[in-house]
Amino acid sequence: MIIPWQDLDSDTLNNLLEHFVLREGTEYGEHDVSLADKVDDVRQQLQQGLAVIVYSELHESINIVSKATFSSAPMDDIPE
Repeated sequence: MIIPWQDLDSDTLNNLLEHFVLREGTEYGEHDVSLADKVDDVRQQLQQGLAVIVYSELHESINIVSKATFSSAPMDDIPE
């Protein structure tokens, strides 16, 4: 199930974004990118509709995935 990012309290959304960025361990190449910049990047992807927040009842977990990944995969196949 998609959770609209607009429905989340701003602190909750920020905590979710920080957790996601830290869990993913995203690398941005040769240059260091701050946690705040990484969080802003994911926030922009949500705002632009390029990513969605997904809750899995089966796994009782929440994740952020690209819209393309969500659209093309069954819910059980969404990476956590």
